[in-house]
Amino acid sequence: MTDLQSPADLEQTPSLQAEVAVPIEHLSGEELLLPEDTVTSEETVTPVETVTPVMTVAPEGTDLPTEAPPEPETEEEFDTEYPEEPADREAEDSKPTDEPTDSDPVGPSAADSSEDGFVRKTPALPRVIALANQKGGVGKTTTTVNLGAALADLGYRVLLIDLDPQGNATTGLGINHHDLDVTIYNVLLQDVSLDECVEPTEVKGLFIAPASLDLAGSEIELVTAFSRESKLKRALDEVIDDYDYVLIDCPPSLGLLTVNALVAATEVMVPIQCEYYALEGLGQLTRNVDLIRRNLNASLEILNIVLVMYDGRTKLGEQVSDEVRAHYGSRVCRIVIPRNVRLSEAPGFGQPITTFDPSSRGAVAYKELAREVSGVS
Repeated sequence: MTDLQSPADLEQTPSLQAEVAVPIEHLSGEELLLPEDTVTSEETVTPVETVTPVMTVAPEGTDLPTEAPPEPETEEEFDTEYPEEPADREAEDSKPTDEPTDSDPVGPSAADSSEDGFVRKTPALPRVIALANQKGGVGKTTTTVNLGAALADLGYRVLLIDLDPQGNATTGLGINHHDLDVTIYNVLLQDVSLDECVEPTEVKGLFIAPASLDLAGSEIELVTAFSRESKLKRALDEVIDDYDYVLIDCPPSLGLLTVNALVAATEVMVPIQCEYYALEGLGQLTRNVDLIRRNLNASLEILNIVLVMYDGRTKLGEQVSDEVRAHYGSRVCRIVIPRNVRLSEAPGFGQPITTFDPSSRGAVAYKELAREVSGVS
């Protein structure tokens, strides 16, 4: 066995002076070099017969040749906060650019276009919107009344035309059709001026051409009428300049009343209930709108599809929403109308939701929908 070198020998050997500790793997089972501060001229080190696993301690300032263990891989974290604006952002924004910005009054944003070439746009006023869906019970009348009230709250003059023989839009605004002498029936079948039919409502800027039970038989009476498909359009053309928006509540069928609405309209809005059979009525309506466009109204198109009675707690609501957006892209409004008890209660009091309970979820949703449809930011 070889004796360990003394401190005096270490001073005479420069190569050993630099390396005070030798890696443990270079030592034999019987040799171990202790740190410098443990070896003195007055003490001798007794050889060790058996070396147990001991970590060698290097003097201060000496790097051990052992490699550090690799750091465990971690998933990349994404910062969900918006990045800080650069200090010279104002200068960058002030530079002229040919690309449209969010403040441009014309031209849709990139998010408003879809793969089928359709581009969401805000048509010029006045706008005539037919709210149609050949499937009943989808919130069509509720949307007509509350969207009309919300648009009126934004300062627009809005006319609702109730073409549904049930007359729910009429009673939903507090008007008793039994007390009326002139209704939309008289306009369509007796050539009465639409202006004589219009009634004011409790909402400032909101007017309605009310329905009556006589509309139930008007489908048969219109069959033999001259220019039966364009009766409503001719009546509306006389008063259109008095309003910014005209919303037409269509019956849940493709009869002559609905055809009159589609011929008079410049665009179609389709409320869709977030239920299993939602796409059934929409597909059929799309084909009928195409038929009307080819033969009677070349400018007609579906501009807005509104998801109503949405319940985010159910998987079904999410699936219907995803499927409709996948099929119709940017035609589907960003705002969805939630299922809300107050929306169901408001018609019983003859008020739109914006008057009945302005702070309810339903009222807030329709106010936001009105801003989206009108292009108000």
